[in-house]
Amino acid sequence: MASVPAKAALSSPSPSYLARSLDSRTVPTNVKFGLCWETAGISPSVRVHALTSGAVGSRCGGGVGSRMSLNSADGASTASSLSSSSAAVIDFLTLCHRLKTTKRKGWVNHGIKGAESIADHMYRMSLMALIAGDLPGVNRERCIKIAIVHDIAEAIVGDITPSDGVPKEKKSRMEQAALNEMCEVLGGGLRAEEIQELWAEYENNSSIEASLVKDFDKVEMILQALEYEADHGKVLDEFFISTEGKFQTEIGKSWAAEVISRRKKRLAS
Repeated sequence: MASVPAKAALSSPSPSYLARSLDSRTVPTNVKFGLCWETAGISPSVRVHALTSGAVGSRCGGGVGSRMSLNSADGASTASSLSSSSAAVIDFLTLCHRLKTTKRKGWVNHGIKGAESIADHMYRMSLMALIAGDLPGVNRERCIKIAIVHDIAEAIVGDITPSDGVPKEKKSRMEQAALNEMCEVLGGGLRAEEIQELWAEYENNSSIEASLVKDFDKVEMILQALEYEADHGKVLDEFFISTEGKFQTEIGKSWAAEVISRRKKRLAS
């Protein structure tokens, strides 16, 4: 999202192994978790380092998404696999907690108190995908899934905005690396593969669903800007300027036009 003039560019983070992201009492003894502090104005963010004696996937019984027979003759083995999978799920969800607590930096930079979190933003985008009218050739369920995961890597890298001076290609590489780590924490398997696929689809704008969700991303941002203007008495022009002419779908253009129309009426009153 757009923000204020650039700060210094992000430098490579250095790991500092502090028990911070997950309660160490609940973490398997062969896994360590570390904290990477982002520099140059980027808020500190948790980066998970899975330092195992073997592959992380093997720790989780082939991954949460892998198929597992519940009719196994070896009941103890099945119970162990279920326990391991459950541990991976809770580890992953605990890491995703940062999406609920990390504020969207564009708003913070503009002095918005109680700014929305990354999860707040993704939730309303998901609602947009749910309530949008039926469109030929568009898979609504896939749109909802893309909206849910499109910023998920920010649980580790934080909300990187244009004001941070990070080149687009570097930002994409950082987020891909973070997503890989998160999927390792989840234990690999079908669900992790699906998250990777959905994220890449959005990042590459490679489907009509991705294009629609990218429009939802912009509509949600300008709607939030309109709300903050009304609630905080601010003028947030840059968020509207940054999206001009960038909507790809008819529904995105229509919803954006409605938001802009309401803003013009409010400013004129």
